[in-house]
This record gives sequence, structure tokens and C-alpha cells, in this order.
Amino acid sequence: MAYQILVVDDEKLIVKGIKFSLEQDGMEVTTAYDGEEALQNIKEKNFDLVVLDVMLPKMDGLEVCQQTREFSQVPIIMVTAKGEDMDKIMGLEYGADDYITKPFNILELKARIKAILRRSVKKTAAAPEAKHSLKARELELSFDSRRVFVSGREVNLTAKEFDLLELLMENPGKVYSREKLLDTVWGFDYPGDVRTVDVHVRRLREKIEANPSEPKYIFTKWGVGYYFNE
Repeated sequence: MAYQILVVDDEKLIVKGIKFSLEQDGMEVTTAYDGEEALQNIKEKNFDLVVLDVMLPKMDGLEVCQQTREFSQVPIIMVTAKGEDMDKIMGLEYGADDYITKPFNILELKARIKAILRRSVKKTAAAPEAKHSLKARELELSFDSRRVFVSGREVNLTAKEFDLLELLMENPGKVYSREKLLDTVWGFDYPGDVRTVDVHVRRLREKIEANPSEPKYIFTKWGVGYYFNE
């Protein structure tokens, strides 16, 4: 089956160009031109990925992303016309999996989309032969449902947060550099930078640690990277 992609932007020429290019690669593309329409589409349809502009009428992309994370872990690539790092980081803080800044090359956008889709397919294919769950003290990760619980309470993780936690939990004590985590979780051809890893680790700590400033699960090896402590 073809991948189902939602493209959201209030600039119709941009939407038309992205839609045409993705359809040339065999993907099926749904379009939306404001935040409310985008959120309604995400609620009604099962998309494989969403390309979501930040600046939208009726409801901005960050709010759409935040509300989507209340009921779905569909991968989201945020698109921003601004170049400041804070805008990119804000997108990740609200639950986005990646970001790209306008003006962008359509080939770069397609590379990011395909990298995320390949990762999702690999995880789905590997799931049946994997262990059902991992446990470390009050923390439990379920492979089958891709859910995480802390002291019996479910915490909502994005797809990349789950993948990152899974990798670290499966290899306790092993220190991963930020570059290695970027290559392993996001893919060796992912065009982003290592700050993406830092943002996701910080978000993970906020969700699974009782005190994120004094973590007991995800530790920093200063000057090297991150590791999981059983």
C-alpha cells in the first residue's frame, strides 16, 4: 500500500509542489490549508506522516502538533519560514519528529520523509520477533503497543522518543555519542544535527524522571554522550 501523507500549508503553490513531487514517488497525499482542517484530517484518517507548517490560519502548527500528540504518535515534520534555532526547537518540544526551514529544496524534504518512513517500517517489521517488554525499576516499555509506563502510569511519547528510549534501555550502561544516536534512531542519511538528540533526551527526562535535573534512568557521560542506568 502507498504511504499516506498529509501536507499542511496555507500557501497553495507550496502544497501543490510538494503534493506533485510526493505523488511522483507513489505516495498518496491529502492536503489542508489551515490548522483546524489539518487536525480534523489527522483525527479522521490514518496517516503515515504529516508535513506541517508552523504559520497557519485558525490554529498554528505548534498547537496542531501539541493537540495531535494527545491522541496520535504519527510522525510530524514541522516547516517554518523562520531561521532562528528557537523556532526549530519549539517544534520538537511540542512533539514534532523533525523540522525543515523555508525555503527548502524538495529533494531535502523528500529525504527527511523517506528516512522517517524507513525507520517506521523497520520498527514495525522487527516488532513480532522482539521481546514483549522491558522493565527497569518503575519504568516499563511495551514493544507490542509501543507504550511506556512509570509506576503504572502511562506517559505519552512521540515515535522518536520511544525509539530513543528503547535503544538505550536495550543496551544499559552503553554510552552512545550524540552522533551515534542520531545515526541509529534517525538514520545515517538524516540531514539534521545533534541538537535534535539533546532536545529529545531532555523531553524524555521530563516525562520519565521524577526529577529531570537529577535523573536516575538516562545519564549524561560528559563529553561523550548518553546512557541508560538500570
